[in-house]
Amino acid sequence: MNKNHPKIQYGKTGVLLVNLGTPDSTSWWDIRKYLKEFLSDRRVIEVNPIIWKIILNLFILTFRPSKTARAYKKIWMKDVNKSPLRFYTEMQTNKLRQKFTSDDITIDFAMRYGNPSIRSKIFELKGQGCENLIILPLYPQYAAATTATVCDEVYRSLMGMRWQPSLQIISHYESETKYIYALKNSIEKKISQIEWIPDLILASYHGIPQKYFDKGDPYHCYCQKTSRLLSESYKKIPIRTTFQSRFGPQAWLQPYTDKTLEKLPSEGIKNLLVICPGFASDCVETLEEISIEGKNSFIDAGGKNFDVVKCLNDNDDHIELFETLIQKYFVK
Repeated sequence: MNKNHPKIQYGKTGVLLVNLGTPDSTSWWDIRKYLKEFLSDRRVIEVNPIIWKIILNLFILTFRPSKTARAYKKIWMKDVNKSPLRFYTEMQTNKLRQKFTSDDITIDFAMRYGNPSIRSKIFELKGQGCENLIILPLYPQYAAATTATVCDEVYRSLMGMRWQPSLQIISHYESETKYIYALKNSIEKKISQIEWIPDLILASYHGIPQKYFDKGDPYHCYCQKTSRLLSESYKKIPIRTTFQSRFGPQAWLQPYTDKTLEKLPSEGIKNLLVICPGFASDCVETLEEISIEGKNSFIDAGGKNFDVVKCLNDNDDHIELFETLIQKYFVK
């Protein structure tokens, strides 16, 4: 062996949990920086790039950061100075590490937008001797605007590496038995904690533009499949699917969550429980958009009782799901 040869780490498997992302703080500049990266993704916004660049920089990034900052300030975890999404992603990573005691596996997390970046973590894992990478995007239902953007960034990162690791991406898990079981458990736990019986459970997923679905994106089908399996698993209360967080004037997947919340009391639905199966961690969409704004809309429209099932976060059965997904590709 050449004594001058540099020491090389090798033989390990790296697991990278990837969540959507979060601003570093609630400051206007941090929010703007995060929004610019997110809304500049061509898979997220499929508009003529020249026109969109003008709209984004002149209008959206001038006015929207203030509104988004107000939303984040309502749910920001001031004691740890982190967004809930960042906090729970870290907790998921730490608990998952405890499931794997082998020295041959390293588990970490990254954010698609914001910090820590996918690129930095892939290079870090490779430097630790990870010749095999398992990427787990924390989106149960595949969509081009979510999971595929993670794939894009992973591939771009690998393009800058001379010695590339092997790669496995877990692209969706919308119908995994342990996922459905964990969702059912979360519903049962919430119902045991409240003193009223829901007339309906609303399963609210993040929406995508209707034209994305028309072009062949399978996301809508995956969401409906999750809801169907959950309904078959938990038959005590009917479950209805809706879509939230639409952006811009174009049509998005329907029915819309906000419009449904305004209409349900007139249909006799006065006691409502909402679950957000498409979010692996509580975030601004679940804690501000649904738990605060959604509740106000429902109550103002004549509803009586309203509550939200927490996301699976770092629940034990959620971590067991991740363990099962990873075990399929981890070769000891």
